Amino acid sequence: MLPLDPHADLGRRAWVPCPRCRDDMDCGDCASNRNCGVHWRYLISNTGSVLHLQCPGCTHLWNHETYFGAGGTTPF
Repeated sequence: MLPLDPHADLGRRAWVPCPRCRDDMDCGDCASNRNCGVHWRYLISNTGSVLHLQCPGCTHLWNHETYFGAGGTTPF
């Protein structure tokens, strides 16, 4: 398991499913698109519409394209 990124800050969080552990699968709040108090991710940084995230549970690092705002790629 990776250590937490040194830029991981509890004050910067995002609610995006972790593609590795998918610990949000059976959560009613997550299924209803509410901000769950358990299944949040560290928002390490962003580049335009791409979020750089880390899961606090399995420590997986990944990028998530939101397609929101300027600079995003057009979805297929």
